[in-house]
Amino acid sequence: MCGIIGYLGTRTAAPLLLEGLAKLEYRGYDSAGVAILERHDEAPTTHRVRAAGKIAHLVTALEASPTNGTHGIGHTRWATHGGPTQDNAHPHFSEGVSVVHNGIIENHAALRARLLEDGFEFKSETDTEVIAHLIAQALKSHSRLHEAVQASVAQMQGAWALCVISERHPEEIVVARHASPLLIGLHDAETSGHATPEVFVASDVSAILNHTRSVLDLNDGDVATLTIKGAKITDVDLRQVTRRTRRITWNAVAAEKQGYKHFMLKEIHEQPKAIRDTILGHVDGDNIFSKRNFPLPSPHGRVILLACGTSWHAALCGKILIEQLARVPAEVDLASEFRYRQPVIREGDIAIAVSQSGETADTLAAIREAGRLGAKTLSICNVVDSSIARMTGDVIYTHAGPEISVASTKAFTTQLVALSLFSVWLAGRTSSDNGEDEGARDERERALLTTIRNLPSTIESVLEHRERIQRIARRYAQYRDMLYLGRGLGYPVALEGALKLKEISYMHAEGYASGEMKHGPIALIDETMPVVVIATEGPGYEKVISNLEEVRSRGGRVIAVATMGDTQIEQLAEDVIFVPPAHPMLQPIIASVPLQLLAYYIADQRGTDVDQPRNLAKSVTVE
Repeated sequence: MCGIIGYLGTRTAAPLLLEGLAKLEYRGYDSAGVAILERHDEAPTTHRVRAAGKIAHLVTALEASPTNGTHGIGHTRWATHGGPTQDNAHPHFSEGVSVVHNGIIENHAALRARLLEDGFEFKSETDTEVIAHLIAQALKSHSRLHEAVQASVAQMQGAWALCVISERHPEEIVVARHASPLLIGLHDAETSGHATPEVFVASDVSAILNHTRSVLDLNDGDVATLTIKGAKITDVDLRQVTRRTRRITWNAVAAEKQGYKHFMLKEIHEQPKAIRDTILGHVDGDNIFSKRNFPLPSPHGRVILLACGTSWHAALCGKILIEQLARVPAEVDLASEFRYRQPVIREGDIAIAVSQSGETADTLAAIREAGRLGAKTLSICNVVDSSIARMTGDVIYTHAGPEISVASTKAFTTQLVALSLFSVWLAGRTSSDNGEDEGARDERERALLTTIRNLPSTIESVLEHRERIQRIARRYAQYRDMLYLGRGLGYPVALEGALKLKEISYMHAEGYASGEMKHGPIALIDETMPVVVIATEGPGYEKVISNLEEVRSRGGRVIAVATMGDTQIEQLAEDVIFVPPAHPMLQPIIASVPLQLLAYYIADQRGTDVDQPRNLAKSVTVE
């Protein structure tokens, strides 16, 4: 999750920018940089300093190359396009224009090709450098920086929060926002202790809280010119508008969490954006993984998914999706067990490592062993240039940004999105081999892509019901045990729901395939055993209803996750959490969100350390 900071005033900018970047450090990053305008007797010049790694490296670089400029921008980068190197670090520069950017430019490849034809030279692998060149090009026909930024964003597709300075416009900062957070900090002498007018810009209020508590929120499509006199804003229709100013009352710790009580709750609510960024990173129009040539299994080859913990649950869903959509055999292995059982790898097999951090020791060892035995390798990972990403031949990044909470939420749902996209992509390349009608395949792909594109708004609607889920959680917070049941794609969801509850509330919980209940777990059910049932519409729904009846007949208290409009379920379950209807193959993504909230609110009610549960680490980097 990248961070943006900008300052324009009379104070020396570098210390303020570094302080802001340090406040954004909790978000995670792999490089940092600043661009500061210096004004001497001659025309303004840009003093740009960047460094890979921690902010301390940037501090050292600035000490070696100091500046007293009072107008600048800074950035902490979480790599999406290109590795975590100094060349890829922001700000990016073109003909006097410096840009920092959060988000993903979906059509960056097409824009890069056109700019190369126009004579621009690229020095990084990033999508952001495209923006710097676009603005520099636009300034050849627009005298105002504001207009040049407007003209540039009109050519862009995707998500962005931009902060731009120009040597030709030394008295202003221009910012733009679309589907990525950005706010303006107005002059606040009471907080800063400085009477001279100044203005800040940041992606997160924590970066500027020591200097102003008066902030102005931008809407999607806004472009704003900031001077020490204030902000001039135009909306997506190029009309001049005003935006609401608010007073921040949070303390510094709460500001890092953006007002949420815990990082986990914040990250649950970040899932629509994380999923949107993952989609934008891999879908261009109706094309998935444009210009990517991932390895294909041979006609007799398999897909072998290797993962641990939450990622293993995502892989279980991936197996079903790959087999149902692409008709390719798929297996799922616990990475911690894989290399100890002398696995059989056949020619033409593909091994896929699934990992949030890309550093999980067991998964790293397993994918290394699969490659050694002859499998082609691929990874699904959230961290650019992590060990697993470097080891595999290809990688699909999930673009979830960093997770601070130990319990994984947005990393899980973005892994499911990545696996869904891979399954559709693979189906398009194997269907001719299995005799599937091309028209039927294309229609199915379009239906799935439509649902995938709608996932961010669908999950936003699920999050609107959090208060109902919180009330349900209060009724079950003091129980000792809980059982989770699901069938088909609902089974991995049940496993993940039970894991979340165990991790953060310390309640005993188990996930089972619904059909396995009669093979043992049914003996546990009585009035003291709440049972969470994944009962969304789709294949196996009637079977799940039968399992639910069996629970009720033994006195079990049923909490059902069901599809909106299902009137039958309310007669059978004590509590129902409704989710919007969606393509059955994508229901796991949607059904997982209320279970995350249920676990969170139960844990919060029990008073446990939600973000740092006992005995657990975020990344397991030793066996």
